[in-house]
Amino acid sequence: MLKIFTGDDRVRAGQEITKLLGEDYEIIEGADLTPGDLPSIFKGTSLFATTRNILIHDLSAGKPAFEQLPNYLDTPHNIIIQELKLDKRSATYKQIKDKVDIKEFKLPENPNFRLVFDIYKTAKTDGKKAVILLDKIKPDEDPIMFFGLLASQALKDYGARQGIKEKKSLKALAKLDQELKSSPIDPWLLIESFLLRLSKI
Repeated sequence: MLKIFTGDDRVRAGQEITKLLGEDYEIIEGADLTPGDLPSIFKGTSLFATTRNILIHDLSAGKPAFEQLPNYLDTPHNIIIQELKLDKRSATYKQIKDKVDIKEFKLPENPNFRLVFDIYKTAKTDGKKAVILLDKIKPDEDPIMFFGLLASQALKDYGARQGIKEKKSLKALAKLDQELKSSPIDPWLLIESFLLRLSKI
């Protein structure tokens, strides 16, 4: 059995891997492999079993080894190759796509994704409006993850224009980070306070 799992939902992929390979399987990092390593993995047997259960992470990261994969499709072992993303334009993919079971495990799209970034942009000019937007997504979001998105937006702004306001915004975010880690106050209240202050920085 040879299967390829792709996608960013590692939890669902992990459940399927356990279902197919059991709890006890070999894990191999594909980025470290060379073409010379493949015969022992795909064809070699162990001292304890003729059939091996193997999970290979990101084989396509080691391009020379990945290009040899079509030569090992008849492996006698139970092998799952787990890739975060598979290049469907590659010659190797085109060679194997009709011969190997390829399954995608994709996280559902976050409907709030665009709105999360709009909140920071809005807060720079209108803190109250940003808090109203925040109220719409709070039930579905984690405050610490949301803080990470705020920080990424602030860093992006600073990269584009290294002005006084951008520097002050980063300092205010650093302070918010400390508060989120140490304060007993509800994280969302701390974030709302930051959004209200941002336009006045």
